[in-house]
Amino acid sequence: MMGETSSALPTAQVYKAEEPLAHTYSIVARDAETGEMAVGVQSHWFLVGTAVPWAEAGVGVVATQSFTNKSFGLRGLALLKEGKTPEEALAILLAGDAAREVRQVAILDAQGRAAAHTGSQCVRYAGHITGKNFSVQANMMLTDKVWPTMAKAFEKSEGKPLPERVLLAMHAAEREGGDIRGRQSAALVVVKGQKNEAPWDDRLLDLRVDDHEQPLDELARLLQVYRAYEHMNAGDLAIEKGQVQRAMQEYGKAQAMYPNNLEMKYWHAIGLANSGQVEESAKILREVYKKEDNWRELTSRLPEVGLLTVSKQNLEKLLRIK
Repeated sequence: MMGETSSALPTAQVYKAEEPLAHTYSIVARDAETGEMAVGVQSHWFLVGTAVPWAEAGVGVVATQSFTNKSFGLRGLALLKEGKTPEEALAILLAGDAAREVRQVAILDAQGRAAAHTGSQCVRYAGHITGKNFSVQANMMLTDKVWPTMAKAFEKSEGKPLPERVLLAMHAAEREGGDIRGRQSAALVVVKGQKNEAPWDDRLLDLRVDDHEQPLDELARLLQVYRAYEHMNAGDLAIEKGQVQRAMQEYGKAQAMYPNNLEMKYWHAIGLANSGQVEESAKILREVYKKEDNWRELTSRLPEVGLLTVSKQNLEKLLRIK
């Protein structure tokens, strides 16, 4: 369940805005090569991503769940910044919490050290496993195999990108039955291993599925869309550098991963036009215009702000496409 409780132990699953519920399974993890850190979570509860995962680049990640004390997120990260180890930070948080026996929390720092706690009054089946660069934890599970299977799945996936590894661990949890109540929401947060001078870029990924019959499948779909846009951005960068062939490869990968997205096709076409390949651009724009003619109007507006740099004759050609 999610949310802070008062000094008295919770006696019923009653929703309060300040005390949300999050019986769930989650993973906190770090990529040993890149230093990136992640939290992945799924639960049969609405908006699980607003309460369980907490992350800060160069510092660490926290998952706080069961009868969730949301303050553990920010306070845990603050303790890490003070130089505390995850074990020390966890001990400090729990020492001041009268409801610690209904809490479940995991903390992982930028060095890959992890510590976790499963209170004795977390709903069965509940438990956790910590290892190098990860911790998995679960409560109110259908079986006691959920978190051990998550740990094995994460360890066996070494070499894959961190977001994909986190998803593999969560899919493994589902294969063992997952949450005894089923599923509803999920979240995946990834931050950089080190802070930089642009903190607004420190959060690499922040995906949430707040209410869905198959939240993990939807989360996986969103991750694929994210990967598609990475290829799209790489294509745009290649166009800027005059690497047309590389750009076409990247655009092709993006569209193969997300074939029904008109915007990807449109900006691919604009990139081609700007690189002098007007005929190729026109072929793509014809398809886009047929599905939604507003893109034609957008094309007419791009030259005035420098986003389409073709001759007047070629612009007219692109606008007259039928």
